Amino acid sequence: MTVQKRAMIDVIVAAANADAGAAIPVHPIAPPDWPAFAEAAPGMTRAAATLASFTAKAGELVLVPTPEGAVERVLFGLGEKPDSAMAWRGLSARLPAGDYQIAFPDAPTASARSEDIALAWVLGTYRFDRYKQERGAPPPRLFAPPGVDVGRVHAVAAACVLARDMVNTPASDMGPLQIETIARELAEAHGASLSVVVGEDLLEAGYPAVHAVGRAAAPARAPRMIELTWGEADRPKVAVVGKGVVFDTGGLDIKPSAGMRLMKKDMGGAAHALALGRMIMGLNLPVRLSVLVPAVENAISGDAMRPGDVLASRKGLSIEVGNTDAEGRLILADALARAGELEPDLTIDLATLTGAARVALGPQVVPFYTVDEDLAAALAGASRTVEDPLWRLPLWEGYAASLDSDVADLKNDPDAWAQAGSVTAALFLQRFAPTGGAWAHFDIFSWNPRARAGWPVGAEAQAIRAILSVLEDRYA
Repeated sequence: MTVQKRAMIDVIVAAANADAGAAIPVHPIAPPDWPAFAEAAPGMTRAAATLASFTAKAGELVLVPTPEGAVERVLFGLGEKPDSAMAWRGLSARLPAGDYQIAFPDAPTASARSEDIALAWVLGTYRFDRYKQERGAPPPRLFAPPGVDVGRVHAVAAACVLARDMVNTPASDMGPLQIETIARELAEAHGASLSVVVGEDLLEAGYPAVHAVGRAAAPARAPRMIELTWGEADRPKVAVVGKGVVFDTGGLDIKPSAGMRLMKKDMGGAAHALALGRMIMGLNLPVRLSVLVPAVENAISGDAMRPGDVLASRKGLSIEVGNTDAEGRLILADALARAGELEPDLTIDLATLTGAARVALGPQVVPFYTVDEDLAAALAGASRTVEDPLWRLPLWEGYAASLDSDVADLKNDPDAWAQAGSVTAALFLQRFAPTGGAWAHFDIFSWNPRARAGWPVGAEAQAIRAILSVLEDRYA
């Protein structure tokens, strides 16, 4: 919880609650405004900018010193996209410890962007140092501009930190029981109820696919179905489903070592589902929320499921296991069927499901699938507004036949002729998704493979800020 507390408390404070007068001003400058700013600036500022060849290009940074060598002010280049709030993630990650305030050039700009900038500032200071003896200097602190709802920034940032911390934590410390414990803590904090079905009880409770995927794990890491419920019963129902494979060996279709190296993050869907649930509860959205997390380890033992096995599912459809490494869709099948029993107005599922999604869109852009045109448009718009990259891919019916099985209702590994692995995975899930309301599937990566300021290598929270924006517009 160390990182989370730092993100919530130390990194951003309301200016009204502290002495912001001593804070170091940060001047955001676009290239067209730089000549006039430079002409009016003090000599030390012009000299420091000249020495750094500062022209206000995107991400350019100048620390203007005092005669004593301390930081007197900061110049920050906005480049050709001055409205990008998320660019501020890169600034907060590069600044030395200290207190800062933003010297906006005009009030309208401040009021339009300040809350998004404050959030970006917090997200940029994230670091995962749980296992390090030396944790470095404290992050820079921002005195929030007037009008910023600091409580809202805290709620969103803390949820993103939760998702990133969970994904970054190695599987040795993030098993099914630990996911259950986090869900239980969230339920207690927000007055929600929690039900958990574990191990052999999954069969009697009607979660045979969850049981089949997780039964090979050690008893202490037994599979479980976690269901959190919050909100007044008469409100619109929202179901959030997250894939919780705490580690994926591939099962008997074992992954090579390179493919297994990052499989601690295969529970990223569960982490994101719980984080989104935390946002919804923390902001008190007027919905009836259900967060459904099947948590398993896809391990190898004498009891592991085999290629060629036929599994039962909660929906009643039989599933032929063509590949034990396509296990995420199996546990999601049972969870989505359970979501349908709740008759939700909207169902969201999040999963680190396919490598094909990365081949299609890379690590930074998340593909999503839905047949609901209004929901698709809302998600695309929110993605642009909050700078949380999403891209709609089609549920192309022409590939549905690739899931046909000779011995069961469908199979979990599509025929090779279809090729589109992320699309066929979404088509598989569609067979189990609720039919009475809208449904959207997100094939997330949940990881930054390249280090850049504000985006360190490691876990990344994806899609949930855009989804939150849609939920707020839809249910306000």
